[in-house]
Amino acid sequence: MSGNREVTLYYWPQSRAAATLELLEELGAPYRLEVIDITRGEQNAPAFLAVNPMGKVPAAVMDGVVVTEQIAIFTWLSDLFPEAGLTPAAADPLRGPWLRWLAFYAGCFEPAMMDRALKHPPPPRVMSPYGGYDLVVETLRGQLAKGPFILGARFTTADVLWSTALTFMTAFGLLEKTGDIAAYLARTDDRPARQRASAINARIMAERA
Repeated sequence: MSGNREVTLYYWPQSRAAATLELLEELGAPYRLEVIDITRGEQNAPAFLAVNPMGKVPAAVMDGVVVTEQIAIFTWLSDLFPEAGLTPAAADPLRGPWLRWLAFYAGCFEPAMMDRALKHPPPPRVMSPYGGYDLVVETLRGQLAKGPFILGARFTTADVLWSTALTFMTAFGLLEKTGDIAAYLARTDDRPARQRASAINARIMAERA
């Protein structure tokens, strides 16, 4: 049980940390934000490097435990707050697919999108961690077609990750917002947790303007 323990999230709105804020809102977890303005180089300050030597957000801390890397944070927090009902337990048949699609995001989807964004030539398929951009997109679209959510009928914390990622990737033109992707985003865009997170993001950006 999570009790009333508070999560400290090292955070910047226009970063991968945005998905973690939305996750905390979905989980109903008590938290506080430590804003790290990456546009001003605050991620390289000694105080933050003591938390994450990689100088990246998000980073999360609770009861002295420090967790970095987006998917590790997602898994950790999802398991810490099972009362939200959004995380398949170890014995749940959806646990394996849940882990699979978290790992697919980190190991395949994001590397493929970043290579496309930076116009890197595709690596040889046998050496690539993700096979190829088109294969990644085809695999994702095939899963979303089973809908309505990434694991089927049940909304889970994996959908928090995927909906925020797909919103970002389609906004920047790295992925076409058509078909199953468009339908998936239409189903996830109006969740109250997303609206609360968006309001927090807007406030932080206004304060830092």
